[in-house]
Amino acid sequence: MTSRSFVVCALLAALPLAALAAPTQTPVGKWRTIDDASGKPKSVVAIWEEGGKLFGKVDQLLDPKPDDPDPKCTKCQGELKDQRILGMRIMWDFRPDASDNTKWSGGRILDPDNGKVYRCTLTPAEDGNKLLVRGYVGIPVLGRTQTWIREE
Repeated sequence: MTSRSFVVCALLAALPLAALAAPTQTPVGKWRTIDDASGKPKSVVAIWEEGGKLFGKVDQLLDPKPDDPDPKCTKCQGELKDQRILGMRIMWDFRPDASDNTKWSGGRILDPDNGKVYRCTLTPAEDGNKLLVRGYVGIPVLGRTQTWIREE
């Protein structure tokens, strides 16, 4: 076997391994969030990929309060203070997880209700129809997971 043939064979053999390194399902799309307290749908979040990272914004508010149909992030800090929640980027910098090819990690998520930013992981579930969103402080054990439902 020539050295060129060997290189070609090695590259072809590595292709399946490269596919395993990337997440098998992507969170890209629109997701219906569920309110923890009421159990009712709260919003639709659009997640997109840009430069190899995932980002998300509030695309739709499903049940705004009648007295505040266009709520602002009054508890947010810095440039987000008093900004409209509708259209607000609430997720940023998620990358494929190096140790678990089924999830995305390294990102942050903002809770507009309390203005706090949390570390976060995203794990597609049920053939990509659900998204497990785990926000935490410090380490993942110190957090909680929400299940979002795919809209499209």
